[in-house]
Amino acid sequence: MVTLFRWLFRATVALVLVGVLGFGFIWWVASRSMPDYDGTWAVQGIGAPVEIVRDHSDVPHIFGKTDADVFFALGYAHAQDRLWQMLMLRRTVQGRLSELFGERTLPIDRLMRRLDLYTLATASVDAQDDDAGAALDAYSAGVNAWLQEVNAGARGRGAPEMWLFPQAISPWQPADSLAILKLMALELNAQLPAEVLRARTSLDLPPERLADILPDAPGQGVAALPAYAELVGPLQPSYADAAPRDPLFPNGGETALAGASNAWASGPIRSATGSTLLANDPHLPLTAPGWFYLARLELQSGGVIGGTIPGLPVVITGRNADLGWGVTSSYLDDLDVYAEEVNPQNADEYRTPDGWVPFRTRASIIEVKDAPAETLTLRWTDNGPVLGPEDFDLGLVRPPGHVMSVAWTALSDHDTTLTAAMHLMRARSVQEGLDATKLFVAPSQNLTLADREHIAMALVGAIPARDPGHQSKGRLPTLGWHPENRWHGVQPVSSNPVFLDPEGGIVGNTNNKILDAPFPDHISYLWGDTQRIQRWQFLMQGREIHTRESFIEAQLDTVSPAARTLLPLVGRDLWFTGEAAPDGTPERQRQRALALLAEWNGEMNEHMPEPLIYSAWMRALQERLIRDDLGPLADRFDHVEPLFIERVFKNVDGASAWCDVKQSAPVETCDDMARESLDDALLLIGERYGTAIESWRWGDAHEAAQDHPVLGTTPLLAWFVNIRQSTSGGDQTLMRGVTSGQEPNPYLNVHASAYRGVYDFADPDSSVFIIATGQSGHPLSPFYDDLGELWRRGEYIPMSLDPALARAAAVGVTTLVPTP
Repeated sequence: MVTLFRWLFRATVALVLVGVLGFGFIWWVASRSMPDYDGTWAVQGIGAPVEIVRDHSDVPHIFGKTDADVFFALGYAHAQDRLWQMLMLRRTVQGRLSELFGERTLPIDRLMRRLDLYTLATASVDAQDDDAGAALDAYSAGVNAWLQEVNAGARGRGAPEMWLFPQAISPWQPADSLAILKLMALELNAQLPAEVLRARTSLDLPPERLADILPDAPGQGVAALPAYAELVGPLQPSYADAAPRDPLFPNGGETALAGASNAWASGPIRSATGSTLLANDPHLPLTAPGWFYLARLELQSGGVIGGTIPGLPVVITGRNADLGWGVTSSYLDDLDVYAEEVNPQNADEYRTPDGWVPFRTRASIIEVKDAPAETLTLRWTDNGPVLGPEDFDLGLVRPPGHVMSVAWTALSDHDTTLTAAMHLMRARSVQEGLDATKLFVAPSQNLTLADREHIAMALVGAIPARDPGHQSKGRLPTLGWHPENRWHGVQPVSSNPVFLDPEGGIVGNTNNKILDAPFPDHISYLWGDTQRIQRWQFLMQGREIHTRESFIEAQLDTVSPAARTLLPLVGRDLWFTGEAAPDGTPERQRQRALALLAEWNGEMNEHMPEPLIYSAWMRALQERLIRDDLGPLADRFDHVEPLFIERVFKNVDGASAWCDVKQSAPVETCDDMARESLDDALLLIGERYGTAIESWRWGDAHEAAQDHPVLGTTPLLAWFVNIRQSTSGGDQTLMRGVTSGQEPNPYLNVHASAYRGVYDFADPDSSVFIIATGQSGHPLSPFYDDLGELWRRGEYIPMSLDPALARAAAVGVTTLVPTP
């Protein structure tokens, strides 16, 4: 027995030693790719020495003698910290993910090849002006200089992910940056999935009920639309199981996860300091690392600081010494879907107003890891590229004998958006900033501007010129050969809405409806927000004057106007009714939940149980209301629509009909639905978090899921690469945290502010900003998630252009010198 114990002990010790040594070796290999921020390196592509000073938060402050040298160093810094992310973005837009991940990513590659964004980006390189072209060239040279350093210095292949997914890395090209900008346009697009969902739903519902479940934003009404089947011919509802969203797929094809943001500015008359204020927080899908990367560039025109996107040589949102700018998704209807009839006698032709013409075609080969390569035939019509039936569920609304194509402003081969962004960084006034907007194409944004004396908001980007007789007004797929459905180019830039120095002294946008105008000057029928704007108006008008702190307070506000509206409506006949029920019964649990909600102010605080009860109740209520009418299609309505529930419980145009379950003999009332759905919600919460209501926390369910898109589901590795934090906020709060809507964690926070900035032009160096994770994309770096904790707590770091402050607590100074 002693001998056996001795050998077991030795084997255990040996296994532990092997494990420790193995872990140590893996750690050493992975750490080799972490950049050294202190040192001097000789590089090709610069004319004079350049300094990259990393402040205490790892924000690079770049100083060079020429703008080209500064953009070179930005490319170098981006590649040092986010190389894997940049390469993944490039592979995505090129349609080359399957070379690494096999058949899993074939649907993404097929879509990207069909949209052909990379070819359009390549053609757009020549459309940039000389300054933008020089910046693109210099930035690319900087990225490639780091790639050379990785190869020469044996720096662990540049990123730890490269050990798991080895790949040949081609040099960075200017077209790569422009292609990533087009990929951002796809990420922010909500119109295509919205058209498909409206078409599918209209096949199940009469027009008056369609207006309930897909309500228009409040404001001037629109004429009733024809049913989708009337536009494209006989078509039966068809269903497909909702596949899990691939984290690599742009926005997952979901309208609820398309771009969103907040931005507002105060003029001198509404500012305590007598100058202007500007706040901006763009919302994007949460990932690790996050989308944004903070940087300061010292250009010949002066310093610029703010949020950049790795792969792009521009500050997307930020400020210089005299001008600040912020961006929000405009929800411009910049895309139309068409059903194109295929010639039954010749499948290579489609119908146009002038008869049958051949598709433009090109073969494209997709290499697939561990599988045969796939040859894809790309096709285009006069309206745009032909997409596949699996793309955005287009096959479910495709008439027999047709294919589906899209017209989209981002499908431009003369896209000057990057040049416009370059001009904006150098602008010194609101008027110069507005002048720069004339060159924006896609993605369309609401651009909020503030200099020391003026404020403005302008919709930027190309607006399609539609025929007033368009059959669906851009809300449903239409027949592509009808002349009235086709675009007639784009509208003149002078027609884009601009709000300059309004009388009230404040401009702002929460993705809300910004104007009422008849089609086709309406901007959009689909808006990203009908709720947050109410809270924003209250906070802005609640003070005569504003400060940096009041803007921060509004940015971090977690009160849900939807909760304040819906709870009195839905629970109006449930509050404090009936005798006290015995402990342990569902009735008693319901009474306790209602008592809590009766005293709740709608604040979606992570430490409170009320937000969880409210969210689960409304989710269960919407499910009960729509499931019998929509069947499997109800799965697509996985986010609560407050306007729908409000219409039902106010019985707007007979909307209370949703409360009756058609398949059952009794006639259910809305009170029945409210009570039963609350019981459903409490049961589901109790199964997961226990029956003690006082112990429930919204933050336990509403964790920010900042997961690694590739390694985030891998056992053990997920523990290192994913960033999970309890968060406040919700779908309709200014500090927005959109829930996933997907089981098993429907309240997971998956879409929130990727960047927050508040700029005070009375004292610009007191401005502040933050991003959702950290600067580094390396999981072993101390800068991988350090800013994420500040972001969660609503804290910020300084946004200063003072070089002395950057150097005072620098974590490293990288000096690049020209190669002799």
